[in-house]
Amino acid sequence: MFDKILVANRGEVALRVMRAAKELGVKTVAVYSTEDEDTLPVRYADEAVCVGPAPANQSYLVIPNIIAAAKNTGAQAIHPGYGFLAENADFARACVDNDLVFIGPSADCIESMGDKATARETMMACGVPTVPGSDGVCDTVEEARSFASSVGYPVLIKATAGGGGKGMREVHDPADLEAQYKAARTEAGAAFGNDGVYLEKLVLNPRHVEVQILADDFGNHIALCERDCSIQRRHQKLVEEAPSPALTDDLRRAMMVAAVKAVRAVDYRNAGTIEFLLDERGEFYFMEMNTRVQVEHPVSEMVTDTDIIKEQIRIAAGEPISCADRAPFAPNGHAIEMRINAEDPENGFRPCPGTITKFVVPGGPGVRVETYVGEGARISPYYDSMVAKLIVHGQDRDEAIARAKRALDEFQIEGIATTIPFHKRVMDNATFIAGDATTAFIPNEMGDLL
Repeated sequence: MFDKILVANRGEVALRVMRAAKELGVKTVAVYSTEDEDTLPVRYADEAVCVGPAPANQSYLVIPNIIAAAKNTGAQAIHPGYGFLAENADFARACVDNDLVFIGPSADCIESMGDKATARETMMACGVPTVPGSDGVCDTVEEARSFASSVGYPVLIKATAGGGGKGMREVHDPADLEAQYKAARTEAGAAFGNDGVYLEKLVLNPRHVEVQILADDFGNHIALCERDCSIQRRHQKLVEEAPSPALTDDLRRAMMVAAVKAVRAVDYRNAGTIEFLLDERGEFYFMEMNTRVQVEHPVSEMVTDTDIIKEQIRIAAGEPISCADRAPFAPNGHAIEMRINAEDPENGFRPCPGTITKFVVPGGPGVRVETYVGEGARISPYYDSMVAKLIVHGQDRDEAIARAKRALDEFQIEGIATTIPFHKRVMDNATFIAGDATTAFIPNEMGDLL
């Protein structure tokens, strides 16, 4: 096991990693921008190093500064969290080149699975179901038009690099294809430095269901059940739950088998997620792989009694997965995660940075809050708007929903607008309660918010 690791991130995920490390007896180093000097993760870590000014491209994204901080403090490994450099193959290589362990998969894995067109071809080759798509990147609008004509509209234009909905456009009318193709390429180039796009047949009203996996150097490839992440706005998840209310036991097993087949095909190590689309007929298709831990990992932890961050650290340290003897997993109870963002749902989810004047978190049985703020904390306009994650666990889905309602009523945040009112509406919504939410949930059920 490591003696000391550096956490190359900020906010609640940095604190989450530090807490896991502390339980393993590992010291931690925080990095921070000048904007984050007084935040809880910086105070919690054993050591802290400033890596630059507030803009992320001058601090959290500057690889030489992160590497220097690790070397100068004697850290042996770096945990990237999620976002920032978590899926940056150059960063993973820089760690290895500087005799530092990257707590994640190899740079080659990040590169091959981070390029969505390449990942799709890899999945097709190993027999994992995929959505009909173009044969690699579409370099011209004529190639895009030819594919769309062959499979029929609607189609989805997707950036081959990055994620988070950037460089993604739905096209329902052939007349709109050229404009949307150009817009997707422009956005992808600005966001990822790679303007390549490919096309897929658009699956209408799908569910977004993903499988959490762990893989070590001892031949263990484990699926920690699935999560349903269908409630999204602009491809950004807002509510996640485990298990998915849409899956039968047989479908769950089939999806877990496909996920394990996918990670074996690329010789994957550490934690990752295989994301699928589930259509109205119960057919599922590979969408993409996230080569990192995800924001919604706590719901998988709650239904499998597993600490995914600790397992990441163990795997990177050359140890076997500690929960391998409990596989295959079946979900224990039901968990729901709600992302509490500094956004105003009543005004198009407008970001609302500012100072928190009151912060009272819920408690009681089955309630978990992941946050890095408190009363007096300032939500910065420079970074992601997430304030906290509220996770609840119940014996079944009905209890989890009831517990979520109770916890949301207890959660008090003043000084900034948050998504708490939105989550209360979701928990009271008949379609959600019935377990029938798809990725079209917000426009179909809460169109007034858009």
